[in-house]
Amino acid sequence: MILWLDPNSNQFPPITQALDDPNGLLAAGGDLSPERLIAAYRQGIFPWYSPGEPILWWSPDPRCTLIPGQIHISRSLRKAIRNTEYEITFDRAFYQVIEACAAPRHYSDSTWISVPMQRAYNELHLRGYAHSVELWQNGTLTGGLYGIAMGRLFFGESMFSRATNTSKIAFAFFARQLEKWGYALIDCQIENDHLTSLGAHSIPRTEFKQYLDTHLETELSHRWHFDIDKEDVVRTE
Repeated sequence: MILWLDPNSNQFPPITQALDDPNGLLAAGGDLSPERLIAAYRQGIFPWYSPGEPILWWSPDPRCTLIPGQIHISRSLRKAIRNTEYEITFDRAFYQVIEACAAPRHYSDSTWISVPMQRAYNELHLRGYAHSVELWQNGTLTGGLYGIAMGRLFFGESMFSRATNTSKIAFAFFARQLEKWGYALIDCQIENDHLTSLGAHSIPRTEFKQYLDTHLETELSHRWHFDIDKEDVVRTE
């Protein structure tokens, strides 16, 4: 049985109380206020629900993660990074990115990134927590991702592609930049083939909690822009 959150409090139950089936379901209710969302991410919790449902809060075990310096750049992706014409930017078009992530996919007409979710994360962007990566081709936004930065951790939320490899190229640049800045981990939430092809893998929730305990309080001072080039991204170890 899951806990219904107190609308007047931003407290969550311990993540160890999350259900095994469905994996990681921890609580329901509450709201998408910036204060509640920040409290959730700091505890390894994120919202994920369909329109018409109450807000559902999750902390799955295991947790899909990626250490920035361990991103896997396949030979074909390395070739695409070198040979594709594009421009990478940071935080230039946050709301366009989240709208693109919310758009229907070829495999589904529905989306969990509802208008209230879009507004909530845009507010986090205005407060300096949420950030976007954009890939442009001939002035058109064709790929990108967004998520939340806290301490030395980045909590990834969603990616999109409107052309072949564009989300992967954007993610590759982003991971290399986070590595350069000293980030310890990218939280990818739930494993899928797209993420594992880039080097993501699942770790026990207890290990993920250790990352939270160790790296959330570290203050990183950097401007949110790219200062790496293609050769930094495609380097081999």
